[in-house]
Amino acid sequence: MAIGAADLYTVETLSIIPDATICRPVLHMISQRPTDPVDDDSNSTTPETVEGTEGVPEQAGEDRMSWYRDRVLLVVVGIVLAVDQLTKYIVVETLLLRESWPKDGFFRFTHGTNSGIAFGLFQNQTFLLIIFSAGAIGFIYYFYRSHAMPSLLLRLAMGLQLGGALGNLLDRVRAGKVVDFLGVGPWPTFNIADSAIVTGITLLIAITFFARDEKSKQEDGAGEPVP
Repeated sequence: MAIGAADLYTVETLSIIPDATICRPVLHMISQRPTDPVDDDSNSTTPETVEGTEGVPEQAGEDRMSWYRDRVLLVVVGIVLAVDQLTKYIVVETLLLRESWPKDGFFRFTHGTNSGIAFGLFQNQTFLLIIFSAGAIGFIYYFYRSHAMPSLLLRLAMGLQLGGALGNLLDRVRAGKVVDFLGVGPWPTFNIADSAIVTGITLLIAITFFARDEKSKQEDGAGEPVP
């Protein structure tokens, strides 16, 4: 059976109708549909992760106490330095060099100077002693910083040593010698800075000894078998 031109036109028309009425609207709807977000576990942060990291410092060093915020250390250093310099000033203005008050007695104030260290060592070695004093101050600072949260007694010991070292260092830089005025029996004269340094070192030794003793007791207790 022959197909006429009218029939061909009808077939082409029927084949176009589904494309125009169904396919194109559907494709248009799909193209207008919003794209769903893709879940990426690697880029997302869960509430548990945020809560777990909240309040945790980024660096361990943030837990360390800064020396300029340590009121105990600053107060002790300030008191030692002020008392040391004030007493030296009073002695220099009141007593002549090598003059004592009272003249005799077990305890007396004697105006003396020392260009070296204890027992007359390193006399007239001002530059060397300034370097030594600066190194001692640096070591005290390093020892302080090596403890994340120093105890009260340790901060007190560090403050005594640091204040005393600064007091004698100021004397050496300003006059090239240290003013001594405290005389006790036959012992060589000394000053407040020397007393603070010796007291701080003694306290530090005691703290270290008792801390090791306490640690050994805890280790011995942990090693005992449980009955």
